[in-house]
Amino acid sequence: SCDLHARGGNTPVSELEFAARNVDAPLVAVTGTNGKTTVTSLIASMLQTSGLRTIAAGNIGTALSDVAGGRWDAIAVEASSFQLRFIDEFHPNVAVVLNLAPDHLDWHVSLAAYGQAKARIFENQTEKDVLIYDGDDEGATRLVEPALARKIALSHRDDFTYGALSIPSEQIPVRDAAFITDLKAAAVAALEMGASLEAVQTTVRSFRPAAHRRTLVGTWQGVRWVDDSKATNPHAAVASIRAFPSVVLIAGGRSKGLDLSSVVGVESIRHLVLIGEATSELAEAAGDTPWTAASTMEEAVATADAVSESGDAVLLAPACASFDMFSSYVARGDAFVKAVRDLKERR
Repeated sequence: SCDLHARGGNTPVSELEFAARNVDAPLVAVTGTNGKTTVTSLIASMLQTSGLRTIAAGNIGTALSDVAGGRWDAIAVEASSFQLRFIDEFHPNVAVVLNLAPDHLDWHVSLAAYGQAKARIFENQTEKDVLIYDGDDEGATRLVEPALARKIALSHRDDFTYGALSIPSEQIPVRDAAFITDLKAAAVAALEMGASLEAVQTTVRSFRPAAHRRTLVGTWQGVRWVDDSKATNPHAAVASIRAFPSVVLIAGGRSKGLDLSSVVGVESIRHLVLIGEATSELAEAAGDTPWTAASTMEEAVATADAVSESGDAVLLAPACASFDMFSSYVARGDAFVKAVRDLKERR
């Protein structure tokens, strides 16, 4: 929520700013185009497992103002670009910038404006603070250049080590580059906020992606059915597509003013099944990739089933918002899961 409160005239301030002024606890704040909720939840879990009174708040569902008066050892804050745009004094001890790619351009007008909003997460930080970012992500790396805080760059390619923390790759439950970066960012942020090594290791080893975030619905006849309804922008969708060697992609929805051509250009896509308002835009960008339009999720799943072959992943990674056909990305993901399971039960 980005409820704005007038302050000393007509200057709007975000709920995040308003609430942070009433918080005594150290703050760790997380922003980025994709992965915010996963990382914020992981940090809170690592700190809680360490015995620290911690809560996750902000864009994650619980408003920071709802917990501001509590007695906390730390608060993990998910900060959206909307919330960060209207801050003034907001000052996290540890800030995390996961990635920067175009999103919400229907609201921010340009990538520069979107980036400026995200950059406010570290604008009040000093040399005593910590700024963690994805060094593999060009947008994030450029964004953090002017920051004064101590910077820590992460790479999914490096060993999972930080200080005394060392987790062998076989103990990391995901192979997906984006999730590995999320786990590393959370681990480093939690350690900087006072988490114990044991708590961080336990949380990493037991990690499972949340629903609708590249979740395996099932495998039938050699075809994997994967729900990534949370991939609501091209950056997230491309990362998801690249995780599989051969893809039948279900994509489309409301495009948020973003260029969708990068999505359909990924070489591993064998067939496109297009849904929602962005169908014609995606079809025009498809080039030589075969595509089929579907008017419902049930029809999309049936089409994907008909064209898929053993070795394929049928992937719902829409690259768009859901609001043209569904109430939320959760409802869209639920519809996909139900359609897949119904299809399999009829076999």
